[in-house]
Amino acid sequence: MTDPSHNQSVVLASGNTGKLRELSELLAPLGLTLKPQSQLKVHEVEEDGLSFVENALIKARAAARHTGLPAIADDSGLEVDFLNGAPGIHSARYSGAGDEANNAKLLTALGDLSKEQRGARFHCVLVYLRHALDPTPLVCHGSWEGSILFEPHGENGFGYDPLFYVPEHECSSAELEPSIKNRISHRAKASTLLFEALRQS
Repeated sequence: MTDPSHNQSVVLASGNTGKLRELSELLAPLGLTLKPQSQLKVHEVEEDGLSFVENALIKARAAARHTGLPAIADDSGLEVDFLNGAPGIHSARYSGAGDEANNAKLLTALGDLSKEQRGARFHCVLVYLRHALDPTPLVCHGSWEGSILFEPHGENGFGYDPLFYVPEHECSSAELEPSIKNRISHRAKASTLLFEALRQS
């Protein structure tokens, strides 16, 4: 598998600039140069899996097949207890109209529920494929516990970050310094597991 000490190009199967920025920073110690799939003319694929794992594999295989490069794909989302796990795998497309509308729809769905009823967590599944037909992809999962605020706070991050309350820091994810978020987030945890898996291979 990839030698973490050797710089290698890997296609990131995502067009999300926020994910590219975070993952590039988080995975820098691996010696991997992440190239966004848009730069390599990889088209978006339909994410019709039933889980974060399935969707990440669909994206990674498509990118690896198109480019001939190893591929990393991230599928992540927000799970809200009161909504039986929604928006889940549909987090990015929850409202069909972008981050601000997604946040507004979530607030409407939770209404005036008490703080104790607003438990939630972010999930991130990262997969690494050596090639498109890799039969043993690395699959790494990280989660981040918190709750949903009553209104958005903060300007950092993206997606549901302004609504996601981080108890240990007593603020929203969007109020955290990026360097802190990149140590404690769901994506940070999954990235650490991926680093360890590649390092030991």
